[in-house]
Amino acid sequence: MANIVIQADKCKALNELRGLEGLGARRYFSVISEQILVSKESFYLQGRTKRPPADRVNALLSFLYTLLANDVTHALETVGLDPQVGFLHRDRPGRNSLALDLMEEFRVFMADRLVLTLINRQQIKPDDFMQKESGVFLLKEDARKVVLTEWQQRKREEVRHPFFGEKVQIGLLPYAQALLLARHMRGDLDDYPPFVAK
Repeated sequence: MANIVIQADKCKALNELRGLEGLGARRYFSVISEQILVSKESFYLQGRTKRPPADRVNALLSFLYTLLANDVTHALETVGLDPQVGFLHRDRPGRNSLALDLMEEFRVFMADRLVLTLINRQQIKPDDFMQKESGVFLLKEDARKVVLTEWQQRKREEVRHPFFGEKVQIGLLPYAQALLLARHMRGDLDDYPPFVAK
């Protein structure tokens, strides 16, 4: 991963950067199962599969990424930015490319960590999913409620924002970063300070 970061810093073309991001994502997701400490026979990740989620971990990730994408989309709209006009994700009709760009800063910190916590604390168990005949895994209704409750609770926790130097509720991080991005795009900030969790 450190080598990918070095290469990304030297990138001159957007497609080259996208390729490195894809390579980094594959490496990251290839080891996420090592963080799962219970029910390993049911909770494993053999790679990221989105549509459809091919296992329980992917189903949880997809559900939380959808919640996060919605929060980031609303944050961008609140500061007057069009969530569909992105920098890194390709623009497609109906796709919130800028929201997908910005949410990259929060995936691990807000969603992935929560997935691992829910599994390792056994708040979500293997039988909280249904598997369709096609092999797709979906969260059952009661399990979705558990995830939503924990998601809202996580968003109320506080963290010190590296740029503002003040404590901010985690749920307000997308808004804070959208505000900084808008200020940068309007010329009020020389550089965009990304959120990096410690």
